[in-house]
Amino acid sequence: MKTNNKFVGAHVSASGGVFNAVANAEAIGAKAFALFTKNQRQWIAKALDTKTIDRFKSMLASSGILPKHILPHDSYLINLGHPEVEKLDKSRNAFVDELRRCELLGLDRLNFHPGSHLVKVAKKDKENREVMDPIEDVCLDRIAESINMALDQTQGVSAVLENTAGQGSNLGWRFEHLAHIIDKVEDKSRIGVCIDTCHMFTAGYDIRTEETYKQTWNEFEKIVGFKYLMGMHINDSKPPLGSHVDRHHSLGKGEIGLDAFRFIMNDARMDDIPLILETIDETIWKEEIELLYSFVD
Repeated sequence: MKTNNKFVGAHVSASGGVFNAVANAEAIGAKAFALFTKNQRQWIAKALDTKTIDRFKSMLASSGILPKHILPHDSYLINLGHPEVEKLDKSRNAFVDELRRCELLGLDRLNFHPGSHLVKVAKKDKENREVMDPIEDVCLDRIAESINMALDQTQGVSAVLENTAGQGSNLGWRFEHLAHIIDKVEDKSRIGVCIDTCHMFTAGYDIRTEETYKQTWNEFEKIVGFKYLMGMHINDSKPPLGSHVDRHHSLGKGEIGLDAFRFIMNDARMDDIPLILETIDETIWKEEIELLYSFVD
C-alpha cells in the first residue's frame, strides 16, 4: 500500500481572477487545488476573456501543477435534479456554462453536488432500515438526464459527482445513489466521483479504524468502483457518524480523527488524483498539507 504519488492541496480563492487561484495554491505548498471559475452564489458571470485564460494557463504551467490535479467546483445554486421545469432548465444551462469555462481553461473535470428532490420523505422497510424511496429514483434519473444533456453539448471535461452528507433532501449520500446516476450516464468516459471524507462519515460510512476503513472502501469498490474516483475532499467532521449534517472541521480536531487520513495517504487507490482540503481554517492549510505528507510511510 506504500506510495508517495499523492497530490494534496486546498480549495483556494480565485478572487480577482481565476489566475489568482494558482498563486494562492503555490503559497501554501499545494500540488493540487480546487477553485470556482465564477462567483458560486450568482447565476450569471462575466465570460472568461482571452487575456484571463492565457494568464491562467501561463501561471499554471510555471507552477508545475497539472490540469488533472485541479478540481473546479460548480455553483452552489445549481440543482440538476430540480422538480420544477423552469428551475431545472436554469440549472442545466448554468451547468453547461460551467463545463465550458473549464474547457476554456484547459481543465478536464468539474466537481458538483448531484442534486436535491426538495421533498423530505422518510421511508423504512419492515426491519426499520432506510430504503431508497421512489421519489429518489425519479430525481436520480433526472440528474443523470441533466448530465447526459450537458455532456452532449460540451467536450473534454468530465462531470465529477460529489457524495453528500444527506442533509435535507440532498441525494448522493449513499454509494447506491452515485452508482444509479453513473449507470444512466451514456458516456462513461466522462463521469467520475469525488469522495468527501466528512460527507462520507456523516452519511454513515466509518473510516476511523483499519477495519472500518477497509470495509467502507470495499463497499465503494463493489457498488461504484475505484475506476470512477477522480478526486477527494479531505475534511474532518464536526458532527458525529451518521448524523447527516455537513459541517467540516480541521484535520484531527473533529470526530474522524487523524488515522483515517493516514490510511488515505498510504492507499495507492488515491494516487494521482486531486486531494483537496476544505477544512475550516485556511490559515493552517500549509501546515495541514505538510501534516498529510508526513503520514506517507
